[in-house]
Amino acid sequence: MCEYTRNLRTLIASMSPILNQERVAFVNLALGERAPEGIPGSAIIGTFREQEGLTVFVELGVAERFNLQISFRAAWITLLLRSDLSSAGLTALFSGALGAVGISCNVVAATYHDHIFVPLEAADDAMCVLEQLQRDAANPAGTTLQ
Repeated sequence: MCEYTRNLRTLIASMSPILNQERVAFVNLALGERAPEGIPGSAIIGTFREQEGLTVFVELGVAERFNLQISFRAAWITLLLRSDLSSAGLTALFSGALGAVGISCNVVAATYHDHIFVPLEAADDAMCVLEQLQRDAANPAGTTLQ
């Protein structure tokens, strides 16, 4: 087994997924458009600017309370592992495992952790998949992780 594979196995074995309590809405604002007055900054989980507009990740209850147009309702899973932003293959493995069972995922790699957003109704199944992937990596005898 090559060094790269051992390192990736170690990353997967230590990823420790947790399901956050907050439910997340993906909301789009036009570039230059301001969020409605009164949205607490603490409710904004993140943003990403694209040519077409600004995607805002905001607590679902806040988005609903302010009647924002929601493009995606998500459960938020955080991998407690602190991976290097230059690590290769981690996202491919967990997104592939989720995709293999029909669960879409949107991933944000931040400085300290990877964050996975899955459809609300798939939260429990996604956690099962990720926990099984972690167990398989920790026990290489019975796994197909190469």
